[in-house]
Amino acid sequence: PMASPSGSAGVRAEPCGGASSTISPIRPTLSSAPPLLPPVWREFVWGAIAGAFGEGMMHPVDTLKTRLQSQAIMSGAKAQKNIFQMVRTVWASDGLRGFYRGISPGVTGSLATGATYFGVIESTKTWLENNNPNLSGHWSHFIAGGIGDTLGSFIYVPCEVMKQRMQVQGSSKSWALNATKGNVSQSPGTQMYGYYNGMFHAGSSIWRDHGVKGLYAGYWH
Repeated sequence: PMASPSGSAGVRAEPCGGASSTISPIRPTLSSAPPLLPPVWREFVWGAIAGAFGEGMMHPVDTLKTRLQSQAIMSGAKAQKNIFQMVRTVWASDGLRGFYRGISPGVTGSLATGATYFGVIESTKTWLENNNPNLSGHWSHFIAGGIGDTLGSFIYVPCEVMKQRMQVQGSSKSWALNATKGNVSQSPGTQMYGYYNGMFHAGSSIWRDHGVKGLYAGYWH
């Protein structure tokens, strides 16, 4: 037998019958590994991560927005603060923790809503397009988005109610100070809610005092 020159693709050999053949090297075949999560579940996971991350990053800004919007209730007819004055007020009374007050229900609501919204959109859109081709394209996106947003609101609204109440309260010290000074404006005969120690305390207190209507206050507005 005669070996092929160096650098050739294979080894050339002459078998007993005199016919020559080329023996190619064995190349391993790479099998594609299955995905860790099916496409629909990836939408749930990444939607949840995106929602929680966005809420965590923007929560201080949302706290300032909520405080500015609630000034009429908290201070009555007193002069309203602008955003820079509100930053100083929150920092002076509660420090850095004041900007992140209510972040637990905020992240929980955004995490669950993001997962529900994006996951339901993807699965519903796929189901519509497979079972009714006439609804493919814009219609499938429209219907799937409406269903996903509606289902997500059942989780988002209660968490938003808890979050905003905790944001308005600030720290227990500042809330007690406002109540002592009578800074909280309320209707006659209405009892102002007490201080919430956390998300579960807020949810159970609202449920006990106002029932389901309290957790879904403002749902239709």
